[in-house]
Amino acid sequence: MSAGRSRSELSRRRLLGVAGAAGVAAAAGVAGCGSMTREVSGELLSSDGRLPEPFRVPLPVPRTAVPVRTTGGVDHYELVQRVADMEILPGRKTRVWGYDGSFPGTTVVGRSGRQIVVRVRNELPVPTSTHLHGGIQAPESDGYPTDLVVPKGYRHDPAAHGMGGHGAGHGGAMQVAPADWKLSQGAKDYTYPLDQPAATLWYHDHRMDFSAPQVWRGLAGMFLVRDDEEEALHLPAAERDIPLMICDRAFEEDGALRYPSVDPSLTGVPGVEDAYMEGVMGDVVLVNGAPWPELEVDAARYRFRLLNASNARRYRLALEPGPREGAPFVQVGSDAGLLAAPRSHKELPIAPAERFDVVVDFSAYPVGSTVRLVNTLGEDGTRRVMRFRVARRAKDDSRVPARLADVEPLRPAAAVAERQFNFRQTSTSDGTKVWTVNGKPFRSAEFAARPRLGTVERWRFTSDFHHPVHLHLAHFQVVARSGRAPLDTDAGWKDTVDVRPFEVVDVLARFSGHRGRYMFHCHNLEHEDMAMMANFQVV
Repeated sequence: MSAGRSRSELSRRRLLGVAGAAGVAAAAGVAGCGSMTREVSGELLSSDGRLPEPFRVPLPVPRTAVPVRTTGGVDHYELVQRVADMEILPGRKTRVWGYDGSFPGTTVVGRSGRQIVVRVRNELPVPTSTHLHGGIQAPESDGYPTDLVVPKGYRHDPAAHGMGGHGAGHGGAMQVAPADWKLSQGAKDYTYPLDQPAATLWYHDHRMDFSAPQVWRGLAGMFLVRDDEEEALHLPAAERDIPLMICDRAFEEDGALRYPSVDPSLTGVPGVEDAYMEGVMGDVVLVNGAPWPELEVDAARYRFRLLNASNARRYRLALEPGPREGAPFVQVGSDAGLLAAPRSHKELPIAPAERFDVVVDFSAYPVGSTVRLVNTLGEDGTRRVMRFRVARRAKDDSRVPARLADVEPLRPAAAVAERQFNFRQTSTSDGTKVWTVNGKPFRSAEFAARPRLGTVERWRFTSDFHHPVHLHLAHFQVVARSGRAPLDTDAGWKDTVDVRPFEVVDVLARFSGHRGRYMFHCHNLEHEDMAMMANFQVV
């Protein structure tokens, strides 16, 4: 047996073992069994060649988008998806697929209640679909996976995705109705009403079957919503308000991105090599597209908008050394907006697609000292994230008030329905292993729920593995984990929650804003591409 085949079989057996154990645990009524929880959330893909020394490159901050025009009080932006060569690893060029040719893409900043329109122009060799993650927008602007922007001259073949199967044996029962394919030639306008409070959102590719490799190649960017309530708090602002997009990647010796696609052109058979069905984790941690960067800071408070943009990797973030007094992180916001009051944390567990809005006070450190942001779930290079160098004393008139925002706590009695969704690997009729929701791979014509507009429902998520569950449109509050209280880091309005192995997570979700078809799915992007999605219809 070849080494590659042996690794594949070991990975498959390990995954099936987890799935089997989860079934036993659920049957035994011990879904919250913490002793069986694994921290591994994917398979490591190692880079070839020499990797750079950490903390040698400065932290880049993506530029902010400027409207191309304003008409009738609506700001219009344009993002161009194109191929570009970037120096990610010092001295080497990496070809990326980026919004405006950069990775991360240009940061879009909007204002609550002020509609914007973003035209996405596709100059890549493949179709795309852009999802504003955490946004409340109509279905036609939500980035549904079959609502594609097709490059000029591209011939789209629905049979390669839909009723004909999912490729490489990964999800052969995945079905897309022919009528579900919507193609925009060259460009598409996405309308975002931004009828939501200040929050840290992000946008990324959501193409059917190919989200994972296309995000891996660079199709992701930050999207910030601001409002008067937030600005009145006097949190750290301007150059001390910094988005940090954290993700992992692997590289070839010449600097090219490495990813185990069955078809590297991303135009034919979808899927990854068998060994990476659990999810792909790289060995290089990037922050804003730079490997293990350093940021020079004042001895003052900084606001960091933390995003885990990894395909599969989970992080537990900590500062080393921590401050002598007080908490390393003061959380002021979650996925979908500000908290009611700040919360102090020693560490931050963050799953793919989750965001934490935190304040770090560098006045607690002597000038000239260095502070490392580390991932305590990682080893060697994946334990390092970035470093801060406290460079100088400086005036600081920012603060973290005891009250942040009016956050209405949802009451369980307000739920008009209760539903359960089991995220699990199951077998199709031909024995193929596939990631499913309630035992079913994705079918575009089926609906797992039909919530009514303006109502609250209690949704219960169970799992066999680490599944970060994301709801489009609906924001929710976590109310229980395996019958016990949620984590301190579960606070606030969220759109993504990490459901750990053998765990039961209850959320109260509010379905507001728009009627129509939306979806929910695992945000381990390899799982998403392998059928772990389902539709709901807001009626």
